[in-house]
Amino acid sequence: MISVSLPTVSVGSNIFFALALCLISLLVLFLLRRFLTLRATPAYLIFPIFFALALPASVILLVPIDLASSSRDGSGAKAIWLPDRVVLVCWRIAYWLIFVLTWAILPLLGEYVDSGYREPKARIIYSLRSNARYQLTVLGCATVGLVYVVISNGFDFRSIKGVVMAAAYVWGLVLAIYLMGHGLVAIPRNLFRNANVSGRLRRIQAHAPKVHDRLMDAVNELESLNSQVAQLQKRKTGTARDFQEWIEDLSETPGDSDVRAPILESAETSGTVPSVITERYLADMTRRLQRARHMKARFVDEWDRVVQSATDLQSIINSAASKKLDFGAAPRRSSCLPRMKFLTPYMRYHLYSNVIPTLRLAFGAFFAVVSGCIVWSELIKSLAPSVSAITLTVVPHWKDEKPVGFWSQVIASAWLLYMCSAALVGVNDAKVWGNRALVRRNTYGESACWYASLVARLTGFDFIFPIFILIPVCATLFNLYGRIKNVFGFGLSDDEDDVENNPSGFGMGGWREGRDLIEREMNGFGSLAVSSRGARSTWASDRSDDGSNGSSRLRVPAAEGSRSPRPAQSQRPMTAPQVVDNEQEEEENFFQSFAHRMRNTFETANKPQWIENAHLPRWMSGDNNTTEEGGITRLFGGSAVPGRLRLG
Repeated sequence: MISVSLPTVSVGSNIFFALALCLISLLVLFLLRRFLTLRATPAYLIFPIFFALALPASVILLVPIDLASSSRDGSGAKAIWLPDRVVLVCWRIAYWLIFVLTWAILPLLGEYVDSGYREPKARIIYSLRSNARYQLTVLGCATVGLVYVVISNGFDFRSIKGVVMAAAYVWGLVLAIYLMGHGLVAIPRNLFRNANVSGRLRRIQAHAPKVHDRLMDAVNELESLNSQVAQLQKRKTGTARDFQEWIEDLSETPGDSDVRAPILESAETSGTVPSVITERYLADMTRRLQRARHMKARFVDEWDRVVQSATDLQSIINSAASKKLDFGAAPRRSSCLPRMKFLTPYMRYHLYSNVIPTLRLAFGAFFAVVSGCIVWSELIKSLAPSVSAITLTVVPHWKDEKPVGFWSQVIASAWLLYMCSAALVGVNDAKVWGNRALVRRNTYGESACWYASLVARLTGFDFIFPIFILIPVCATLFNLYGRIKNVFGFGLSDDEDDVENNPSGFGMGGWREGRDLIEREMNGFGSLAVSSRGARSTWASDRSDDGSNGSSRLRVPAAEGSRSPRPAQSQRPMTAPQVVDNEQEEEENFFQSFAHRMRNTFETANKPQWIENAHLPRWMSGDNNTTEEGGITRLFGGSAVPGRLRLG
């Protein structure tokens, strides 16, 4: 009897692979929903951006499956595996789709959205022309390199194809190493820093003046462009009549003139409008107007997050005395934990004061060890792979060529997930992308395409080149970016440097100025108390959460006469609580500190009843009989002020 061994069928692995892909797609959709308005974003943008994010994310799944599939010995399923042909097809689909999205589709769509023209044909021509200039520049540089390769190695189609494919991903590989090297240091360092609530608040206050200045600039830039649109609307003759519908569309779109912009900079808010209106001028005006609106939306969102985070941190610091923490009824918080109703104020205090800082320290120490293992593995894998941390955890029996198990796949996915997270942290921290930014529910279409292509570029792999990860790691660890920023004016933002260089916080841009700006914001620019505002920024958000027209306007605090009267005991204006200035207290000696405490004691003490009921003499009380010409006030050099003496 002849026994025939049937090929093993990966039914369970196929089901797991399909479910994992569905889960990745669902997470990508949630990510898109966080930064884009799915209903308002056209489908020709949603689908390419979705694939540009989902395909690189699938690498976290494909690499462990490829390891298990290639090491399978036919003794039975011990891990998630797929047939070799399926794995090859998946890699080819991922590679070529990422290649086309990176170099063709997303750049064209980005310029198409940012063109400013109304007609699709004009948009396509503008996009093709803009990308042609960039591609010709890249092609010229590539031609020089190709000529060098042909002269050195001769003409060989396979070698030329390999060089072209490698050159296409060199930029992405360099970028991935740079960003991941920064993120490997930034993740544990941020966890360690954020464990200290007062230090985190101080860094946010130091960052506040920069955000506020950029917000003011964005508001005034938008107001200037809106004034130009208003001038165009007044023209009813000449060339402006031919584009009247276009001009009306510019004035009707969200982001009309701000009601508080004239308070900021009323001078020179209007620009010059040419006498002859052309299609190119209107396209440029539309493009500038779109960028200005999204720039304002970006800094409105960032300023709201700065104010909200500072308010939450200040509430945590102030709760140390009462052991009870209540964030108030603000409509939007910096995290979802404050909205949990089952937490009592006492439990919430211990959660934010003790539990979360301890967890941050623990995770910071853990991720610091993980980052060190990744750097060590990249440096040593070519010389001694047997002592590589990643090799020992993923394939501990690599010399025996045993198949990769399920838990080895899980560990490999965890390593890849952490490295991708480190690269994405670098993308968020790096401030070298111009005016592009991710804004919650209001990201500009061109910025979304650019960030999606950037994520797609981060999927390059190599064996020797990642050893250069030591350069960005050392640069971040020893703060070389701060020195570069001081010399050239760019680099990675680090508000810790501003706090360390100016611990007292005095001067322009210090943390004291940021604290004052936040207090004014929470107090309604000095006219409205925190309790009556519900701890919300005075800037109205540009997002339309209720599905309305999404108009971006600033909310002006209520007038003084419109407020309800307050009781007599609450006539003192409320101010936001302040951080205790420990540095200033340390600089005082014993006598200065004692004098300050005595002064505060006398200033805050209530007057005794016998002092309030005591009557002053006539010559000290400012009575009319003593202030006449020739009275006793002539002896002191002039007329008396009620209740005071004038010595002269």
